[in-house]
Formats: sequence, structure tokens, C-alpha cells
Amino acid sequence: MEELDANVSSSEGFGVAEKVALLIFISAVILMAILGNLLVMVAVCRDRQLRKIKTNYFIVSLAFADLLVSVLVMPFGAIELVQDNWIYGEIFCLVRTSLDVLLTTASILHLCCISLDRYYAICCQPLVYRNKMTPLRIALMLGGCWTIPTFISFLPIMQGWNSIGILDLIQQRQFNKASNSTYCVFMVNKPYAITCSVVAFYIPFLLMVLAYYRIYITAREHARQIRILQRAGAPTEGRHHPDQHSTHRMKTETKAAKTLCIIMGCFCLCWAPFFITNIVDPFINYTVPEQLWTAFLWLGYINSGLNPFLYAFLNKSFRRAFLIILCCGDERYRRPSILGQTVPCSTTTINGSTHVLRYTVLRNGHHQEHEKLPIHNDPESQESCF
Repeated sequence: MEELDANVSSSEGFGVAEKVALLIFISAVILMAILGNLLVMVAVCRDRQLRKIKTNYFIVSLAFADLLVSVLVMPFGAIELVQDNWIYGEIFCLVRTSLDVLLTTASILHLCCISLDRYYAICCQPLVYRNKMTPLRIALMLGGCWTIPTFISFLPIMQGWNSIGILDLIQQRQFNKASNSTYCVFMVNKPYAITCSVVAFYIPFLLMVLAYYRIYITAREHARQIRILQRAGAPTEGRHHPDQHSTHRMKTETKAAKTLCIIMGCFCLCWAPFFITNIVDPFINYTVPEQLWTAFLWLGYINSGLNPFLYAFLNKSFRRAFLIILCCGDERYRRPSILGQTVPCSTTTINGSTHVLRYTVLRNGHHQEHEKLPIHNDPESQESCF
């Protein structure tokens, strides 16, 4: 979201060396965002296990929004920043600004939906999660992530509602007579600044804090239960503890909650300075230095390229999928089998419960049934079979 893009030129007074360094840095940010988000989208599309996780539908949509930011918004802002001039006209300036507001707002709404999805998955019973997060509800949530931002982006900006009462100030800052330069200026009045910031940041941020607080409490309780199970003793060889699957599920949920909290924390660190300044500036007569605006804006843009790297370092499934893609399907990074060399397994239903039949290939080439494991209709538990 771009705000006050020109009080005075941010690159005014930059020498050749400074402009080259600035261009290299901005190009690296844009390239990181494009490649990283493409990698996330391709990983989910190619990996069956990743497609089974409902949260990843929100992650793919988020990656698509960040990809559009890096392709449709950042390059034009970079050109204006380095050239100290906007050469694409007033109409395209409004379109680019509207896309900026739309896509960055969509990003935080996606993170809000992810936090709600994780809340239902971790803090509620599995049946409650399945009833809440139906395919229809996921589709409606994704649609809302893309529809709601239009009401604070294209609609008010193209109608000029954000500039009511400050038109004279905007016109003064659109032109620099000393350098004969034109700028893409986006300034907002007090009503728009409050409405936009509340809808795009503060309400979703509050919902995420509440959701992750509940997730933290639940994860801490799960960790306590895991310690109790571990103190009870490890299962004997060839047999499985009745609570082994619950323990695995609790460990997975706890790690997922920590990963998503870190992702949300990075988002807030990147965008909170901008949205705080966005509300404060109209009440102090638009005196925030333009260089500070530019720094906060690009700090937010950096977040568009940050999420894929968080997935790679913090999420084992994504890390494996990334390695498979980057290493052209190298078998070393395929999902390892916990039973050695295996052949495809099958499922059966006994007294209403679904069980996995796992088989191991013996040295003489014959197949022997190794065990039957209840999977309780949990997609996380079925990953090794499908």
C-alpha cells in the first residue's frame, strides 16, 4: 500500500553509486518475491501431501497475492524511486495504487484466515474442524480475501474519496518545479486513513492475536501431555502405543502453530510501522518525511518475498517439496518410509474405524503384512498411504 509517495524525491541527491546500490537491492527483493512465491505455488500443486492440508489452499492464494505485488506493483515503484520521476500518467498511477492497496490488504486477510483455520484445527475436536472448514466455507473465505479489499482500494481511490479535502496539497506534491519531475502521489484524508487501516490491518491483527493466543494455550497443554506420555515409557518393538498417533498429531500441531506464529510476527514487523504512520500522519498535517514513508513501504514489500523462505526453513513438508523441485525430483528427498522398502498400502474399515494395512518387502521377494494402524480418518495420518 503506497502512501505519500512524494513529498520530495526520495532519490533526490543520490549519486550514481547510491542509485546502483539501490537498484541492486530493489531488484534482489523483487526477484526473491517472484521466485519464492512461484516455488510455493508449484510445490503445493505438485505435492499430493501438501494438497491434502486445507491450510495450504490459503497459503497458495497468499503466495499468488504476493506474486502479483512483486510483478504489478514493485517494479513501477522501483522505477519511480530510481529515476525520480513518474512517467506512466495519472490514470495508471491510480490503477497501480489501487492494486497496491488491494493486494497488500488481501495478504493480511489471508493470514487472518490461516490463523482461524489453525484455531479450529488445533483448539477444537476433529469433527468440529471438519464441520467448520468445509470446501464451501474455504471457498467463501478465499473469495472474501479478494473481494473485501476492493471496497477500500479500487472503489474509493478511483472515485477520489481518499483525496476529499486535500486536493490542493496533492496537486502541490505531484510536481517538482525545481527538477521538472512528476510523481505518483497517494495521500489520504483522515476518514479514509482510519477506515483503510482498521479494515486492512487492525481488525485482522486483533483476530490473529486472539486466535494464536488460544493456539498457544492449547499447544502448551499438548506439550504437557506429550511429556506425560514420554515419561510413561516408549512402546515395545513391533507394537504401537495406543496414544502414538495422538502424540504425533499433537507434535505436528504444536510445530505448525509455532511456524504460523513466526510468519504472522514477521508480517506485523514489516507492516505495523506503515499502518501506524498511515493513521498518525493526517493528524500531524502530513509532516512525516517522505524518506521515512518510502522505507516503511519497502519494508512491507519485503514481506512479499519473506514468507516462502519461512516455509522452507520452518516447515519440513515444504522444505522437502522445495528440494525435490530444485533438485529435479532427486529421490534422496522423497518422503522416507518408516518401515523400510514398502509397496503401496491399502485401507480397510473395521467396526466403523479405518485402518491402514502396511506391507514390507522381504529379502526373498515375498510380501508380509507388517501391521494394522488405526488412522481415525485423519488426513495427516493418511499421508504415507496416499
